[in-house]
Amino acid sequence: QVQLVESGGGLVQAGDSLKVSCTISGRIFSTAGMGWFRQAPGKEREFVAAIRWSSGSTYYADSSVKGRFTISSDNAKKTVYLQMNSLRPEDTAVYYCAARDYTGSYYSFTRRNEYDYWGQGTQVSVSS
Repeated sequence: QVQLVESGGGLVQAGDSLKVSCTISGRIFSTAGMGWFRQAPGKEREFVAAIRWSSGSTYYADSSVKGRFTISSDNAKKTVYLQMNSLRPEDTAVYYCAARDYTGSYYSFTRRNEYDYWGQGTQVSVSS
């Protein structure tokens, strides 16, 4: 099993930056990659960013976050980060990290049902 715990969420103003973290424990060496998703009230959970362990490749949701958000990892700390810059009110959501056992295509990294383990989420609120 793999356990994920997110932290670092909070309330910020539009234009601010925030970095959320996801600490991993358990069978982490069996996983193929990690992803960040978010879910706003009344909306479906959507893909934000992902990282593939084997190549270090990173993927981002094209229009909404690319260029503003950065996913990274610190293997020694067993932690994955999501650095969020130039935050907007529409970025307000619960942010979830997720891990997957299967490598797969780029497209599969953007699909939430391709992930096997999920954290409990951390709230990010951006005021205008």
